Amino acid sequence: MDVNVNNEPSCLLGEDKSGDERRTEQRLQYHWPIWFAEDFNDALSQGQMIDISSRGAAFTCYKDGSCPNAGQEITARFSVPRFGPDDSFDMANFTRSARICQVDDVNSFSRRVAIQFAEPLPFKPGEQSDVPQTPGPATI
Repeated sequence: MDVNVNNEPSCLLGEDKSGDERRTEQRLQYHWPIWFAEDFNDALSQGQMIDISSRGAAFTCYKDGSCPNAGQEITARFSVPRFGPDDSFDMANFTRSARICQVDDVNSFSRRVAIQFAEPLPFKPGEQSDVPQTPGPATI
């Protein structure tokens, strides 16, 4: 898993129209599956997590009927690394209701989706004290 920390783009924070930075929380960049659906009792769609903060996340999904649209409400299931000593980590599992804030085309077959959680995570993934400073692939 590739992991590194970056500043938080968020649905409500991010950059304003003048281009001024309004991010307040570091984001954890990592690549891990995220499962989502408008109704969690329906078939779930899979995406690829890009980054996450305590209040929101970004992921990619295929540009098909399963990719959500801006303004839509979804339920998402995902795991987040919780770092420990000696570059060790465990995965913490979460299910969150979320609002789709932004959808951008990445290329002809995928989109980048930004979501805001209805309930924040109980920790700030990008601000863990034991996040590796030189991220690299980890074997799980």
